[in-house]
Parts: sequence; C-alpha cells; structure tokens
Amino acid sequence: MNPKELMDKASRAVASAKLLLEAGDVDGACNRAYYAMFDAARAALLWAGSDVSPTVAKTHSGLISAFSLHLVKTGRLPIEIGKALNRAAEIRMIADYTGDEVPADKAQWVIDQAVLFVDVVQREIAPPKG
Repeated sequence: MNPKELMDKASRAVASAKLLLEAGDVDGACNRAYYAMFDAARAALLWAGSDVSPTVAKTHSGLISAFSLHLVKTGRLPIEIGKALNRAAEIRMIADYTGDEVPADKAQWVIDQAVLFVDVVQREIAPPKG
C-alpha cells in the first residue's frame, strides 16, 4: 500500500471509530482509532523515506519504535504524537484482549488523538499537493 492509500484508510478508520462510539461499541471505537494512527504512522515513515524494513513496519511494536526513532526523536514530529500512539496502543490492547472495560471517555480520548495524529501527519509529513 502506498502512503496516500494508507492515509485514506486512516481517515476511514477515524470515521468508523466515531460511529462505533456513538453506537456504544467502546472496544471497537478504540480499535479503529488506534488503527487509524497505525496506518498514518506507516504512511509517515514511507513519506519520510525512513529506512525501515517492511516486515518491521507491519508489527505493532516495530512500527511504534520506528516511528519514534525516525520521526519523533529527529524532531520532525512532536513528542506528544509519539506518546499518544503508545498510549492508544495500550488502550487498544485492553479493549481487544483483556476483557477489561474501557470507559467511554477514554475511548473518546483515543479518537481525539487519532484525529490529531492523522492531521499532523498529513500537515507535517505528506508532500505538498500540486
């Protein structure tokens, strides 16, 4: 998948997350919001020309580490974005695997962070249109 396709997928995932939360599916909302960030992070690494193995960028921990190393620690993106990606991954793990309840306000936070994350990647890393 190319970066534009990944960003389109990320935008659809954010929209899905909002709908799921409105429908009362907190776990599903957390999942889709995290995957919006995951896909946007993959797109950012590709756009930035980061030397990251495709197999590394497909794993959650590999992608998060590569994103931090190549885009956050270099100052191309704010540290808050990297922290939000890490926290969203933790919340998604709780929602998807532990059976513990994720409060609706925490799901809303993940969605808000996903919206911000996708916007920042689009604004700061995507090549200019035209």
